[in-house]
This record gives sequence, C-alpha cells and structure tokens, in this order.
Amino acid sequence: MRSFVAGPVQQPDLGWFCVRSQRRNEHIAAANLQKQGIPVVNPRIRFRRPTVRGPVWVTESMFPTYLFARFDWERALSAVQHTFGVSGVVHFGFFWPVVPDEIIEELQLIIGPEGIRLVEPAVRVGDAVEVATGAFEGFRGIVTRVMPAKDRVAVLLQFLGRETNVELPMTGILKDRVEQYAKAV
Repeated sequence: MRSFVAGPVQQPDLGWFCVRSQRRNEHIAAANLQKQGIPVVNPRIRFRRPTVRGPVWVTESMFPTYLFARFDWERALSAVQHTFGVSGVVHFGFFWPVVPDEIIEELQLIIGPEGIRLVEPAVRVGDAVEVATGAFEGFRGIVTRVMPAKDRVAVLLQFLGRETNVELPMTGILKDRVEQYAKAV
C-alpha cells in the first residue's frame, strides 16, 4: 500500500515535514537528525518567567514537541522515524503533509540565525498604560521605569491632584487602548 505526500513534487523529492519529538526533547531530536545530514528548523523562544526566587530567563520550544525537517519522504522516512528523540512524523492516515518552503523561510526570519526569538516585556518607558488591578484599578498613567528583574514597572499617575510615581506588578497593567488605537490609525 502506497502513502501519498501533499504538495508539488520537486527534483529531488525533498520537502519540509513536521516531526514530532519526545516530550521536551526537541533539541535532542534536532541534533540527531542533523547528524544524519537532515536540515532542521527547531524554533525556540527566550523569555522571563516569574519564580519564587524572582524572574529567570528560560528558553523553550516555540512549538512544544514539534520541529521541522527537510528530507526525501520515500527514502528517509523510516530513518527519521527511528531517530533517537523522534516520536514520529506528522501524518493523517496515509496523508503526509508537506510544509511549504515559504512558511519555513518566514519562520526562519522570525527566529533569526540563532533559532531563538526573544520575547521582551510588552511595555516600555513612555508607554501610556491603564492599571488593571489593585487600589489604582482604572487609573491611567505613563511608564517611567521598567524593572524586569522584579517584574514591576513604575507608573506616573495623577492622584489627589498631583503626580505620583507608583510601583506596580507588570501583570497588573494594560497598554492604554486609546494609545493602541492611535498607533493603528
């Protein structure tokens, strides 16, 4: 019984396929596929995660348990499926979808040459924000300082007839919708 590959047939029959790795082993699957000479795109993100000891930088897979590999489906499928760290190649019955080259190229532009996309805080000094929680909920102000190590921001608010700098958790503020609308127009 023959399976079918979606997408245009190219010379040679190379295509990008979505490969499923074992849980939290995307990097191991990618390294082992590359040892076999198979091009791999394993997009990752780097961001600050709050912990009990304070925020720490972590790097995780952009698509947990998935990566992309370019290979000849007919000749290399078995080798890819049996690579250490690989759980399988994504398929739907006898349909093995090919990821278009344009999608992979766009993804590579997003992650850059290091293969890692840095996710930074959404607010910057000078941004107009609205307080979403706490005693100052509903107040609007301007960010005067971002303290990523503490996951906090200082916001200049109009309070009791004067300007007051208030330190707030980063999760307790929203970018001001009025400002977002003005930038979109």
